[in-house]
Amino acid sequence: MKYNIISAFSVLLSLIMLGSCNESTPAERDYDESGRARMKFTFEHPSLSRATDTAFEEGDKVGIFVNPTSESLQIAGNTVNNEKFTFGANGNWTAERNLFWDNGNYNVFAYYPRLDSIPSVLDLPFSVKSDQRAETGKISGMSASDFLFASKKNVAASTETVKLQFKHILSKISIQLIKGDDYEGELPETATVYIHNTVPQAVIDLEAGVATKYNYGKIQTITAHQDNATKYSAIIVPQRLQNRVPLIEVEMKGVSYLFESKFLFKAGIQHNVNLVINKNPEQLKIEIGGEIVNWN
Repeated sequence: MKYNIISAFSVLLSLIMLGSCNESTPAERDYDESGRARMKFTFEHPSLSRATDTAFEEGDKVGIFVNPTSESLQIAGNTVNNEKFTFGANGNWTAERNLFWDNGNYNVFAYYPRLDSIPSVLDLPFSVKSDQRAETGKISGMSASDFLFASKKNVAASTETVKLQFKHILSKISIQLIKGDDYEGELPETATVYIHNTVPQAVIDLEAGVATKYNYGKIQTITAHQDNATKYSAIIVPQRLQNRVPLIEVEMKGVSYLFESKFLFKAGIQHNVNLVINKNPEQLKIEIGGEIVNWN
């Protein structure tokens, strides 16, 4: 009889422990005490790959706004205001607190990289880095300059995960250096490439997902990021260079190669440029390649 009592107690204790293990933690529960559904989001980079500087990495932060479909996006007073989501080593995005839907339908807006301070949601100031080679933590200055935007309209309150697909809203120029027929030796792998005469300041509409050049911004020179031995890239604010001006400069082995041109930097487009380097710097040749949407 004593054995049976102990056995029964052991079984009961095991069932209690099993129930405790299966019970969801507060962070995992789909509903709060009032029955509101927990918000769940996942974010996809335009490249859809997992390579350095072309996809999200551990520690990256996204800002998110949520407001009812019947209301315009505001700097404050939305259902969710610039909430921070962080990309973890496990490949999941986590917020600093649980977020819950009220009944109804909502518009969701997300952007990257997240800013701690948002002075305006319709004219958010943002600047690309002047030196896009420099590393900021784990990412290059070019990656820190690449403003991404995603939105989803008329989302019904539920426990379903809302998938947000990011897109590039700035412009990118990719410059491939090519050895000309009369260039002696091999092209050096330590060139410095500059983009001249562009305005690095933009204003961004977080509701429309549109970036425009800041009209009172000052023209500056941007140092491009080196992608490989002969390829260089830079993020540029969308803008049109109306007049022929010095645009791309390549410095190598103490020699400067300068290309002048008009140019239209289109939003969300990567512009591919081939520069043929000859022995005479004045004989620089250029080939304007194709345009890529949602570049890697």
